[in-house]
Amino acid sequence: MQRHATADIHIRALGPARMILAVAVAHPGREQEQLVVEQAGQRIPTVELTDSYGSRLHECNIDAGEVVIRYSVDVEGLAPVATSDDLDMLTFLRQSRYCESDALHDSAQELFGELEGQPLVLAVREWTAHNIRYEHGSTSTEDGALAVLEAGRGACRDFAHVMIALLRARDIPARYVSVYAPELTPMDFHAVVEAFVDGEWMVVDPTGLAPRQTFLRIATGRDAADAAFMTTIGGPIEMMSVDVTASASPTHVDDPGASVALR
Repeated sequence: MQRHATADIHIRALGPARMILAVAVAHPGREQEQLVVEQAGQRIPTVELTDSYGSRLHECNIDAGEVVIRYSVDVEGLAPVATSDDLDMLTFLRQSRYCESDALHDSAQELFGELEGQPLVLAVREWTAHNIRYEHGSTSTEDGALAVLEAGRGACRDFAHVMIALLRARDIPARYVSVYAPELTPMDFHAVVEAFVDGEWMVVDPTGLAPRQTFLRIATGRDAADAAFMTTIGGPIEMMSVDVTASASPTHVDDPGASVALR
């Protein structure tokens, strides 16, 4: 499989700041890529940091003014299957900032009864898809799973938070993954779920907006707080534009009920 992705981000910094980017695909080695950060016509050096899940963060210092971030990658073949240890299982069973699973324990038990394993994961995906309306821009960065459930609408990150919270409430380790998603409409950074079932991480997309077989992993974490494409420390910023593209060859038709690993 051949995949290509780009991200073109323009911001205005209102003061000096540290900027941390999560736009590079995880697990380097199979791809040709370029990341450029520019301000006032000058290239800004970045430092790469990699976590235990393969998320590659790029950190740099910016001054007040406009900043341009350009990323492109060509990937041929598939990444290794994700592995985990006992600490991961604990981490991804606990509730987190945007996935308030403790408060959903009784509801999850009532909704999904005695289901276990992959049938439980698929039932939660189906329930989320039918009970949350996809509406881009309908929630804020402060909204977690409980707020989304109350509103009944949200974007991909909100679908992911709801599904993760419900799975954790039923003792299924679940985590949040940002991806490049070929065939996604409208095109943007995308958020999906990985659930640990039968000793493997299974990728699930409760929005059903793109085929899972073509996803490119960017960042992995407990929720969106761990996988935001940009974080700044110090001066505030204004987001001017974000343009993302992703394509894959060959294309795929996804069966939502099939078990797929994110590679």
